[in-house]
Amino acid sequence: MSYDQSHQGDIPLDTEEIKTCCATLYQSEWARLLLGDSFHPGGQALTKELGAALQLQPGQRVLDVAAGPGTSAIALARHFGCMVVGIDYGPAAVAQATLAAQAAGVAHLVTFEQGDAECLPLADASVDAVICECAFCTFPDKAVAASEFRRVLKPGGSVGISDLTRSGTVPEDLQGLLAWIACIADAQPLEAYVRYLTDARLIVQQIEQRDHVLSAMVREIQARLLGTELLVKLKKIDLPNDLNMAQARSMVQAAARAIRAGQFGYAMIIASAPI
Repeated sequence: MSYDQSHQGDIPLDTEEIKTCCATLYQSEWARLLLGDSFHPGGQALTKELGAALQLQPGQRVLDVAAGPGTSAIALARHFGCMVVGIDYGPAAVAQATLAAQAAGVAHLVTFEQGDAECLPLADASVDAVICECAFCTFPDKAVAASEFRRVLKPGGSVGISDLTRSGTVPEDLQGLLAWIACIADAQPLEAYVRYLTDARLIVQQIEQRDHVLSAMVREIQARLLGTELLVKLKKIDLPNDLNMAQARSMVQAAARAIRAGQFGYAMIIASAPI
């Protein structure tokens, strides 16, 4: 059992099950209906903030870990002129993101590959920056993922993470597979993220709270959930076989309560590799 699972009330989930289920759901129409184009709090605005904090420039090579539909990678290439490699565990997400880059006219700057954050398909010291948005908390072995970030970074390169944070223990109604997929069940205290990075020999330089973007995203999901329920009732869409509306609605309501109680927040962390 990993450090993360041992601190979450003995979640009986296989690591490959977590990775596969996360990838499958994020590739689905269900995810797009509830999460919109950017699968993380703050959307493209926060992605650009993260890119600015990393001081991205034209000609640099950037790795986007857990790139999803490619929205962030495309935004970074457009805004900063950098070359972006997006890695995602799901093959359908990679195909979708590749088409999105072509449609956006940035295929010469952005490419996507299937891969695992815990075993990145890139050479040592091959990228100038790594970005990971609202995904690090879903990696079953965070220590290995942080080490992989460090491995692929050039000397002096930077890592930018934005992710869900928690204080105290995760409520029981926010554990289980669906909560893992929603980036809730294994959210870490801020100091734990810092420790993963420093243990990987990265130097943390900047930490900023962005709790308001999490609250805003949950409100958006609640509104989209109502619209999705209507589409299901009208038989306009079908839900994945292993999900149901009542379960999703209950989890979103529990998440909203936890955020209001200060149990969850959202933070941006910038770290660098030694020169």
